[in-house]
Amino acid sequence: MIITRTTSSLSQISDVIARGGVIAFRTDTFYGLGADPFNGDAVRKIKQLKGREDHKPILIIVSDRAGVTRFIAAPTPAFDLLADIFWPGPLTLIGQAAPGVREEITAGTKTIGVRLPADDKVRALIEACGGALTGTSANPSHREPARAAAEVSGYFGDTIDLIVDGGEVATIQPSTVVDVSGAEPRLIRAGAIPWISIQTELNRSKHI
Repeated sequence: MIITRTTSSLSQISDVIARGGVIAFRTDTFYGLGADPFNGDAVRKIKQLKGREDHKPILIIVSDRAGVTRFIAAPTPAFDLLADIFWPGPLTLIGQAAPGVREEITAGTKTIGVRLPADDKVRALIEACGGALTGTSANPSHREPARAAAEVSGYFGDTIDLIVDGGEVATIQPSTVVDVSGAEPRLIRAGAIPWISIQTELNRSKHI
């Protein structure tokens, strides 16, 4: 089922999540598959939908900065620095997973990627669903990320509980993914925020 994302539809969307369902929704980059990250059955359903290998972790999108504490055990200085500068925005930061984060999310890595999206409507949807959702891209593995609700439907049909039509995305790049769980930040995936911009901020902080 495809519904339009409106303020009045948020209760219907949150009900699906509360029942352990999976939704597709427009993030601040591409469409994502959203579920309660603390519901193991829902997370496993996402991996089945994507045909995803168990060794690949699933990123989390939060509605506000405070939500990070539910997922990151102890943010490193680099985590906090980059979050201060680039959030809200298309930057996924990987940190050490907090106790209670499911292994289905971390895929045994003991780390987790978190992003605070730069879109008020996206954050409101996430807030209505408990403040955090999985945010892995809404496409089968090895296929292009969906940029519109119709593309999601073409990929998955009625195997998804709900597709939330938030309009076509404007971006052509995914979020940049940076691992800041250790001593030295590492670029995991190039994306909307250039790596050189991130390096510049990291280097600047060393001279303050």
